[in-house]
Amino acid sequence: MQRQYHSPLTILFLSLMFLLIGVSLSAAGAGSVVEWRGTWQQGGLLLGQVEPGATVSYQGEIIKTTVEGQFLVGFGRNAPARSTFVITDTEGVAAEAEYEIVPRSYNIQKVEGVPQRTVQPPAGQLQRIRSDSALVVEARRLVTDKTDFLAGFIKPLEGPITGVYGSQRFYNGVPKSPHYGLDYAAPTGTVVKAPAAGIVRLAHDDLFYSGGTLIIDHGHGLSSSFLHLSEILVAEGRRVERGDAIARVGSTGRATGPHLDWRMNWLNQRVDPALVLESFPAQ
Repeated sequence: MQRQYHSPLTILFLSLMFLLIGVSLSAAGAGSVVEWRGTWQQGGLLLGQVEPGATVSYQGEIIKTTVEGQFLVGFGRNAPARSTFVITDTEGVAAEAEYEIVPRSYNIQKVEGVPQRTVQPPAGQLQRIRSDSALVVEARRLVTDKTDFLAGFIKPLEGPITGVYGSQRFYNGVPKSPHYGLDYAAPTGTVVKAPAAGIVRLAHDDLFYSGGTLIIDHGHGLSSSFLHLSEILVAEGRRVERGDAIARVGSTGRATGPHLDWRMNWLNQRVDPALVLESFPAQ
């Protein structure tokens, strides 16, 4: 196995360029050219391209590829500084390539004097919270061959952004889960549109934390979640097209006011919808 390492300066330059264009990088001796589109940073989503029939391994797991050799990779909020891929061409020759992931700074807020009952959920709700989480995990479990993500994404609605990916609050010194979505302020009842086509995997009107919740599968393990909805307009199992009306804004669940919280996952990695919009605008 041959190993290719790219210097930090090179990767930093490429990470800026990958936002709009793909850059070809050859894995020496493997006979497979990898092209990347997206951003090499925490929360980023990448679309890779190898020769048809080649296989791609990331973190010891084989990644699903299309018949044309396209594949997705997503990096979480705290992704490590380096990422390693193994690409095996159609002749069985493998090459390992390592890339640097650019770190991000997140908005951290510390709030003291908050009533303790608002910091921790009531003990009587713990079983419900676990059941809700199981529903969400099951909705994201399928990794289908669908390629709806290839056509790009649009905003689910127009409105001021009031919450960003990666931010976190500490209440009375207790760290809460980071915010993994993109929040849009909008009046209750505002129509939410599908940012890309896909299959509805979950349509639930009352989860403990997220209230009215909708999950759409865009294929290859990439999904969108829409939280705090006042009304869901599509049923589980239905296919929606980009721009379809799918829900209405609300303040259900643990929300302090009407807004849309849009989140995206690639497998078990939570990616930043804002970066997805920048890197993969609708075609």
